[in-house]
Amino acid sequence: MKQLAQEISSRFHELGVEIPVGEIEGRLDKMIHKYKVPKEEARRSVVNYFLKSYNINRGEFYTGQSESPTLTISHIAEDGKWVNVRGKVVQLWDNAHESISQVGLIGDETGTIKFTIWETAAASIVEEGKSYVFRNVVVNEWNGKFQLNVNKSSSIESFDEDIEVGIIAVEFRGAMVDIQSGSGLIKRCPQCNRALTKGACMEHGKVDGVYDLRIKAVMDDGISIQDAIIKRDLVEEVTGMTLENAIALAADALDQGVVLEQMKKLLVGRYYRISGSRVERYLLAESIIPVFSLDQSEVDELIASAEVI
Repeated sequence: MKQLAQEISSRFHELGVEIPVGEIEGRLDKMIHKYKVPKEEARRSVVNYFLKSYNINRGEFYTGQSESPTLTISHIAEDGKWVNVRGKVVQLWDNAHESISQVGLIGDETGTIKFTIWETAAASIVEEGKSYVFRNVVVNEWNGKFQLNVNKSSSIESFDEDIEVGIIAVEFRGAMVDIQSGSGLIKRCPQCNRALTKGACMEHGKVDGVYDLRIKAVMDDGISIQDAIIKRDLVEEVTGMTLENAIALAADALDQGVVLEQMKKLLVGRYYRISGSRVERYLLAESIIPVFSLDQSEVDELIASAEVI
């Protein structure tokens, strides 16, 4: 703590500003030990406090200082570390939290990681399927998993390259026991692809949404529960209902909810094998196969597990 405070004090001294080491150390100690802020984040917060107090430009302070390292996602392994990450936005998730701009998943050749873009960052909006450099983002560990936080010290730059994302495939076999709200016929923002809430996008407000199909399924194999997100192409495949069919069905009933009810009648209570990648609590489906497409030994295994329950 004292060494870190001394480093900060020395840098300000080089800029002609004298700040007592004890004052810097006191602020660091309060943030790290009282508020449990990661060491590197506490350092930046304290530096920014004094930069503002003495009206010093951030660029002037950090000139000649080491920049955040650029790491592949598989090498992100230290809580509180500031890094740069190059990757493709694989998934954007629904978000209703006022302080969060966007939350989703970014990936590179070595894997994927969750990211959160805070409103205070005033960062550029990202889109699914496009590639970006996240600069100066802080790593946060939660429940044993690392994630990236984009804040006001960070920046986001897009670049024209299709990155092949390395994903570890997983498989889950069991019964679909529920389809959650937010499923069925939905509308997305044409600009950022977020699912709309009551006709509005969290970022772009009231927009003329684009229809899409989605299922947020709850799977049960008799031992554990797995939430799964199933996108349009697989929804159409497993239900036999196209997007055009769903739009017509909703128009006839004057209610989009009938599409969700129809999906529940078709799918809930039946067995499936879902393959894809697991991110946080979700399995992002790449394929879904009804149980009757499995061989007899797999069918017998599933039936036996159900009888045990």
